[in-house]
Amino acid sequence: MGSLRGVGYALVAFAIFATHDVVIKQLGGIYSPFQLIFFAVLLSFPLVTIMLMRDATPGHLRPLHPWWIATRTAAGVIGGMSAFYAFSVLPLAQTYAILFASPLLITVMAIPILGERVRIRRWLAVIVGLAGVLIVLRPGGDGATLELGHLAALTAAVFSALASIIVRKVGTEERSVVLLLYPMLGNFVVMACIMPFYYIPMPIVHLGMVGIISLFGFIAGLFLIAAYRHGEAAIVAPMQYSQIIWATGFGYFLFGESIDRQTLIGASVIIASGLYIVLRESRGTTSANRPVLQTRSRHESGSTFRISPLLRKAIKGH
Repeated sequence: MGSLRGVGYALVAFAIFATHDVVIKQLGGIYSPFQLIFFAVLLSFPLVTIMLMRDATPGHLRPLHPWWIATRTAAGVIGGMSAFYAFSVLPLAQTYAILFASPLLITVMAIPILGERVRIRRWLAVIVGLAGVLIVLRPGGDGATLELGHLAALTAAVFSALASIIVRKVGTEERSVVLLLYPMLGNFVVMACIMPFYYIPMPIVHLGMVGIISLFGFIAGLFLIAAYRHGEAAIVAPMQYSQIIWATGFGYFLFGESIDRQTLIGASVIIASGLYIVLRESRGTTSANRPVLQTRSRHESGSTFRISPLLRKAIKGH
């Protein structure tokens, strides 16, 4: 029964996340990612601060691993900016398909950073999954803008994977407030420096839509926390792929997008590879670190907090 509740919470979380991305896409056609992320982070600060006030862990705001936290912050800034741009210029389903490569990249990055041993079967899953990414990317196919959007989505997947691995490496030693606050502060400062060059005055309606981005990201994060507290990671984690269904529906009805054959084939290959890796990691004998299963946060978007630091004490084995 608990796992079923976990699945339900996860499906709700990812439905809200998908709606959150629709608003990003809508506003991304008007404003730069720098401006949107700046205001989204600004409006997210009060919500996340209230959550962080519950962190009774003794300590201070100085990171114990400053270089890892600096790298994690940089990865969050680059990943979030790239994700915002990708959602703005690419069809929703295509963006998700490329972002779904993140578990494959986490598996590869876990080797040098976590000392994970990856055997032949998981390597084959990674290779097949990356081939699926190439199917979606179709190099040399469409125009320059579309190719830049593809590159942005792939960049978001790479840096999201890097941020996840770093949280996995230092998360048991760093305070949650350090892991959550520094990336948000980094996004705020960097975007504040860049935004004046791209700033366009925003009417109150659009500013309210940015508030929806912040609020939906926060609420979806709470539902995802509930999902992992009530369900096994091996059951909850695959629910992220439900976003492709929402993306297809939203894309068709709101933006007149249709999912083409190459995107459908590539996404299917990527999802199948990701599911296989989750299955392999769920068997305790095949992975010492379980980097994909222990990555409970969604991809970087620059406007939402990562739930993994908040769950590391609440869930056994994190």
